Amino acid sequence: MKLTTLERGDYTKYELKTKETDKSVIEFIENVDSPQKREDAYKLLDIFTETTGLQAKMWGPSIIGFGSYHYKYASGHEGDAPLVGFSPRKAKISLYLTTNEKVRENLLKELGKHTTGKMCVYVNKVADIDVEVLKEFIVETVKYLKEVYPDVAK
Repeated sequence: MKLTTLERGDYTKYELKTKETDKSVIEFIENVDSPQKREDAYKLLDIFTETTGLQAKMWGPSIIGFGSYHYKYASGHEGDAPLVGFSPRKAKISLYLTTNEKVRENLLKELGKHTTGKMCVYVNKVADIDVEVLKEFIVETVKYLKEVYPDVAK
């Protein structure tokens, strides 16, 4: 999620760009340029919906998220984010999954072909990964965030 400073030099005040919207998830997927990424987006939509039991919502212009939680950091920065989600980007598909380091490390070993960022897992296509491991990763992420944010995760 991208943050911008509201006041130059004041890094304790941020404007969260990625917020839940009322835009259509299907319309967004239909407008994905690459036929392969569009097909994978529909596969991921089914996988995430089935695994979480939650309805997909658009977050910002390009993230398909499921559920939400409210976070607040020691710095005072706070906001809302989807529990799990994905985005069919031009270069790769971003999977928004997080859990404790040990669980994350073990799941990533079994996932298949991917790269990682701090909060994201990047894949070229769904065929490159083990869908059952992805489902487990989704379940573990939701479980983890509901433990960390028990009063605000839904």
